[in-house]
Amino acid sequence: MGSSTGSTGEFGRRDLIRRAAALGLIAVPSMGVLSACASGDGDSDNKVDKGTKSEKNPLAVNESAPLDVVIFDGGFGQQYAKDAEAEYKAAFPKAKVQHAATQEIQTQLQPRFNGGTPPDLIDNSGAKQMDMGTLVGKKQLTDLNALLDAPSIDDPSKKVRDTLRPGVVEMGQFDGQETWVLFYAYTVYGVWYSKTNLEKLDAQYPETWDEMLAVCEKAKKKGIAGWTYPGKHPYYLPFSLYPFIAKIGGKEVIDRIDNLEPNAWKDPAVKAAFEAYYELYKKGYILQGTPGLTHIEAQTAWNQGKALFIPNGSWVENESKKTTPADFKMAVGAPSSLDAKRDKMPFGTIWASGGEPFIVPKNAKNPQGGMELLRIMLGKKSSQNFIKQVSSLTSLNGGTEGLSLPPGLSSSQEVLAKAGQNVINPRIGDWYTALQKEKIGVAALGEMMAGRMTPDETVAKIQKFSDEARADDSIKKYRHK
Repeated sequence: MGSSTGSTGEFGRRDLIRRAAALGLIAVPSMGVLSACASGDGDSDNKVDKGTKSEKNPLAVNESAPLDVVIFDGGFGQQYAKDAEAEYKAAFPKAKVQHAATQEIQTQLQPRFNGGTPPDLIDNSGAKQMDMGTLVGKKQLTDLNALLDAPSIDDPSKKVRDTLRPGVVEMGQFDGQETWVLFYAYTVYGVWYSKTNLEKLDAQYPETWDEMLAVCEKAKKKGIAGWTYPGKHPYYLPFSLYPFIAKIGGKEVIDRIDNLEPNAWKDPAVKAAFEAYYELYKKGYILQGTPGLTHIEAQTAWNQGKALFIPNGSWVENESKKTTPADFKMAVGAPSSLDAKRDKMPFGTIWASGGEPFIVPKNAKNPQGGMELLRIMLGKKSSQNFIKQVSSLTSLNGGTEGLSLPPGLSSSQEVLAKAGQNVINPRIGDWYTALQKEKIGVAALGEMMAGRMTPDETVAKIQKFSDEARADDSIKKYRHK
């Protein structure tokens, strides 16, 4: 997802036309058309010459070539990237680094892809991110295995790939062994809450769904909502809903959903999870007005103690810091057990994965420079700088030594440790971005949680969306190996 997205946590407002289109009220082009960038797989003929490969320059960067970088300016901001660019500039003093930041990634960059002049490195995140499955399918990206096989900044005896957290490389591999995306942040998704606000209710984080409902009822009597979420961007709901489904029915349910398999959404675990979330609406545990809130507005209401729980990713600590009380004690919880005896996975099962997807376009003028900047970013110095600035882990395995972690990030570390091997990583948002956000999120889950659609109707509608995507030959298909 990116912060994203998805990684999804820094989404801009949608206008009425876009929302109407998502709900099927007006005719729009197919997802493949909406999310596609330039077609074709020809190399650009205006690439800079490679430099001289050496121990200090293992990717053969042209030391005087300009570097063009575009960063998504969302929950993580852009300063961390500017700091890494300063390191690049120190290594290559003759190189001019052009830095740009935007929340409109696809809007700003699709014309450049179409014209064959994309940047050298892109942080492809946010609501307006380019569809990565489409970019891969249309052969618009550079294989990053050269970066992954290069020596790491900190220890030249280790390859970059050997310094990354488990699963990060695989996330960037859509099919085959090529690695098309490097997910820089490492995001923990789940149910976020304030320990302080639970303590005020003499409550603890609910490990069962019955306990969740009891806590929400207790809060309701005090005039506090149990839950809120970004109603204008309801694709945040899967951040806690997908691991809930996996916990109930097993990881294989999520894999079948990712694979667009027939009737995958009709699995009993999906219906059970939807019915549980719908119960939050039916019992009045959702903050009034939530369907009209942006992510920032929902987070602010949560910070103000108007609601106890919010589905989110670990970027939320940085993104909401301006409105977070000093004594908030931000924390993340794994999905509650629906039925501890029957659930296929134990309490503590969590969704954690790479976030903030970085790509090097195939037609970039200076792809070696783009990969070199990523190599710098994956060093301990840049990683720790990122952690300190934005309260999020990076994909570098470790890197927190000697750092004093804020409450939310410390909690993320704790739930990861407790989860052990029970970590899931849904891929539908990476492989089929438009399906995940506009169809499953806005047109289905958002409608259900607003009370305009029942769980059964929601299951049927999402299955229809999935079937349509599977049958659409313009959409490249991916599967779990």
